[in-house]
Amino acid sequence: MEDYGRFLALLASSLLVGFVSVILSLVWVFHYREGLSWDGSAAEFNWHPVLIITGFVFIQGIAIIVYRLPWTWKCSKLLMKFIHAGLNTIAMILAIVSMVAVFDFHNAKNIPNMYSLHSWIGLTAVIFYSLQLFLGFAVFLLPFAPVRLRVALMPIHVYSGLTIFATVIATALMGITEKLIFALTNPAYSESPPEATLVNCLGLLLVIFGSLILWMASRPHWKRPAAENAKILRPIGATPEGTEVESTMTNSSNADKSDLRSNTEAARKQNIKHDEAGLRSTM
Repeated sequence: MEDYGRFLALLASSLLVGFVSVILSLVWVFHYREGLSWDGSAAEFNWHPVLIITGFVFIQGIAIIVYRLPWTWKCSKLLMKFIHAGLNTIAMILAIVSMVAVFDFHNAKNIPNMYSLHSWIGLTAVIFYSLQLFLGFAVFLLPFAPVRLRVALMPIHVYSGLTIFATVIATALMGITEKLIFALTNPAYSESPPEATLVNCLGLLLVIFGSLILWMASRPHWKRPAAENAKILRPIGATPEGTEVESTMTNSSNADKSDLRSNTEAARKQNIKHDEAGLRSTM
């Protein structure tokens, strides 16, 4: 891998920043808010930021770069697909639970639902994330989709995943700011109390984490090697190379090698003839 040391430094930094973000979210809800519970109180609402930051941001970020880890390149592509899909599934479950906590809290306190821009974008992100996960299972994990379809949808799948991830972080920043504005009254948010400072630092860490993940995911020289990408899940009874396209490419490659060997042999024989002729003329 090119710039292996730099990749490891960025990976360690992103893991550290993500982990600290989760810790700060827990410090926020336990030290400054009412902790965590599931009884319709404000403590139930606190599940929302904790689960969003843990699942929808941190775990989703790890799922995005799991293919980039060089020590996994010797693992089968199928195994890495299951890990990628499993992490994304965990992130989606945590996001859904966090939304249930918000709706349950709002209904218990007679607070209107879905009135803010934060809630609109957040629900949209969850819906598109669920669609992304479903299509990922159907097209890339199960062995039924043709290779041409996978090749055509892969750029869309990658772009959609990165876009959703960036949208989730932006929505989280909107949410924690909205919470501080509503919750801090004496002193107010504008007076920068310790809670506001802590949560603002949390927001900065989320931006840094997202930037690191997007940078690692967008560098082409840190991509899983193409030879490993060719090891995809095959239907039972398929040819050893898996697809007609791959077979054609293999036959073409073999033909090219055969032509090269023939041309090389002919050139060698021609050189021998020239050498013999030169030797006779010298004698």
